[in-house]
This record gives sequence, structure tokens and C-alpha cells, in this order.
Amino acid sequence: MSDWNIYNKNCPTRLILNRIADKWTVLIVGSLTQDIKRFNELRREIDGISQKMLTQTLRGMERDGLINRKVYATVPPKVEYSLTDLGGLLTQLLEEIRSWSEINVEQVLQAQEKYDLAHIETHNKI
Repeated sequence: MSDWNIYNKNCPTRLILNRIADKWTVLIVGSLTQDIKRFNELRREIDGISQKMLTQTLRGMERDGLINRKVYATVPPKVEYSLTDLGGLLTQLLEEIRSWSEINVEQVLQAQEKYDLAHIETHNKI
């Protein structure tokens, strides 16, 4: 039995949960599942991510052992990103989450609308 307990606020497994629950990590893993990519390829493919956020997320993922960063000694330098074996283990799990999100988005949006309407009416009665 493991001594790790994700429900304990001081457990290092919380850091892993933070990484894999991050939307940018999910999207980067999904993109790198398909192929090795360069920085600008990732930036173009992942709509809405800033250069700063992409850089920070890639560094964190590299530190966590989820991606490889390979630098080629060219002018200008060429850098490629790929999933490590550990990062590859996330692909199926994250694909299921992505799929669930796409399948259920309409139900979630309807629930949000219903909730918002109910709370607007309650707020207006006060």
C-alpha cells in the first residue's frame, strides 16, 4: 500500500494532479500524441495559448518528465517536442476526458443556463 494520499494538502501527488488537470497540458499532450512538434506548430494548433503560457507549460511538462525537448545545433536553433513514455501513458486518459467533454458539452451548457436563470430569479426577488 502506498503512503501517498492525494487528499492530503501536503502530498506531492497534488502537484501531479495540478499538471494533468491543466487545460494547456491536456491540449499539448493531445497535440503531441499525433506527432513531434516545434514550438510554433504547437502555438498555431492550440488556439488561445499565449507564447508565455506555452513556454511555461512546456517547461513544467519537461520538468515533470512528460515531454522531451530536443535542440538541434542549427542557425536558427531548431527545437522539437515529443512525449516521453510517461507522457504517452496519459494519452488514453486525456483522450477520454476530451471525448467526454465534446459529447456532454450541450448538457453542461443547458445545466449552466438553467442554473443561471434560477439564480437570477432568486436574486431579483431579494
